[in-house]
Amino acid sequence: MLHRIVVLGAGYTGAIAAGRLARRLRREDVAITLVNAEPDFVERVRMHQVATGQDLKRRPFSEMFAGTGVELRLARVTGVDVDRKTVTVIDGNGTGPTAPGSEELPYDTLVYALGSRWNAQGVPGTAEHAYEIAGRPGALRLRDRLARLDAGQSVVVVGGGLTGLEAATEIAEARPDLDVALAARGGLGDWLSPKGREHLRKVFGRLGITAYEHAAVTGVDADHVTTADGKAIPAAVTVWTAGFAVHPIARATALEVTGTGQIVVDGTMRSVSHPDVYAIGDAAMVMGPGEKPLRMSCASGTPTAWQAADAIAARLTGGKLPNVSIRYFNQCISLGRKEGLIQYVTADDRAVQAVLTGRLAAVYKELICKSAAWGVANPTLGLPTRRRRVTRERAATGSAVKASA
Repeated sequence: MLHRIVVLGAGYTGAIAAGRLARRLRREDVAITLVNAEPDFVERVRMHQVATGQDLKRRPFSEMFAGTGVELRLARVTGVDVDRKTVTVIDGNGTGPTAPGSEELPYDTLVYALGSRWNAQGVPGTAEHAYEIAGRPGALRLRDRLARLDAGQSVVVVGGGLTGLEAATEIAEARPDLDVALAARGGLGDWLSPKGREHLRKVFGRLGITAYEHAAVTGVDADHVTTADGKAIPAAVTVWTAGFAVHPIARATALEVTGTGQIVVDGTMRSVSHPDVYAIGDAAMVMGPGEKPLRMSCASGTPTAWQAADAIAARLTGGKLPNVSIRYFNQCISLGRKEGLIQYVTADDRAVQAVLTGRLAAVYKELICKSAAWGVANPTLGLPTRRRRVTRERAATGSAVKASA
């Protein structure tokens, strides 16, 4: 009997994990199913480019996983029963829990990679009036809205993190006729080194972006946002980038989760409450250097996918468990197509003095984005060609064998 591995979500982490598992394990021993709602891979780190009218290369999963043995299931996940070890999905046109196309997929090992979405933070008016770029549908809606703006109209990006900085600079560069502003809860780039902050302010100045610092947004209306001190900032369009929230399905299961809904895992990305479930990327609460949680990002997610895939393969074949420390090296920020900022950091993500700026930094960031997409598009390359055999006992009983390992 084949050991059934189901991977939920085909973002950076899910797609990488599925491909790596296909490379590690023999097709005669395992059946790997990758469940995703869309047929193409979405380069989430480029959604600000999509919003400004740029077209990205299509990356169909049918081509990416051709010949790998990974079965792609185009469906939306509606529920997970970790006690019965089943996943409920609805195919393309289905709606509602009992709609046509609803089906239960049984698993022996589950890889949960459903990721995150935008987080309205409970701010009034955000859901009704703000635009988001956490996924392709949101980026395309913003793209359409920006295209209809007349010269001189205002765009306010809410959120001073990496996504907010990239969105504000991309919009300002693509549409210099618009009045672009960014509202940040803290200081502009206050986590960066002094050199990093200085460069960021120079770029904002050249692009004509107004920075509202220490301006927590407490309300969003159709034509303005309101800050905690009562200030009204004109906004024909509000772009909300103030953090991410994980997919809610995990919280509805018996899995042990944090207050934010992230699945609690050990160092191999294995659920601490259900050893046949692994969580990776934004969906997982992963402790990094200094016992600090890893931030939600592609930089954090990719190594968690490697770790989980290698751990699953090791447990199924009796191999050595991975023992790789996940750490940070830099933060890569695009500031439009011509400018960038590479902030070097400590292992636990604190800025050091060293930075790379300007055109060279933009090229560096572009290479990082391309390499991340390449890693997803070629998920089975770069690993040993010899696949290890899954023992009959392990295939039958699942990855919970030797749960104490």
